[in-house]
Parts: sequence; C-alpha cells; structure tokens
Amino acid sequence: MDWLRKLPGFERSPPGLEWKLLRLMPSICLAGTLLPLLLALAARWLMTADTPAALERRLQMWDYLLLGLVFSIASLVLTVTIGCVIVWLMKGPAYVADGFEVSHSDQPLP
Repeated sequence: MDWLRKLPGFERSPPGLEWKLLRLMPSICLAGTLLPLLLALAARWLMTADTPAALERRLQMWDYLLLGLVFSIASLVLTVTIGCVIVWLMKGPAYVADGFEVSHSDQPLP
C-alpha cells in the first residue's frame, strides 16, 4: 500500500522569502542573546547611583528589562521559524489521500 502518492502533474513552487528568513534565524537568535548580555555587562561598569542599594535596584531593573528582551526575541524567532516551516511544507509536493466509498455519496442523507 502506497500511503504517500504524489499528485500527478503537481509543479513545486520555487523557494522564496521563507528560505532567506530561515537562514537568518540562527544569527538573529544569537545576536538577540549576546547583545543584551553585553549591555548587561556594560551596565555593571557604567551605571552609577548615590547608594549601593539604589545601584543594586537599578541594575536589577536593567537585568529584568534585558531578560524580557531576550525572551521576546526568542519567541519572535520561534514564531517566524514555525511560519517559515509551514510555508515550506505547503510549497512542497502535493500528496493524494486514498479515497474510500461513502454509502450516501450519490444521494446525501437528510
């Protein structure tokens, strides 16, 4: 039994923007992780405050902000990657499912 029979005469669509985006996703993910990490390290050197407690609060707030940025970029990368994979699969070869007889196909039941 041939489960995945390709549809005869189907022409495969040429690759488009989805492949360009898929190739960019690893570098965007890497940059979206490393740049906030570098900003957090730079904040440790450059940020000043009147008291050590105030400095700690500012650094903690900055860290939470950058952590939120990392998670936002990661979710964006994941969403775009899933969308590109869906488009890639939809452009792939078409398959024919095995048909089966329906008892009321000529005269639908009321």
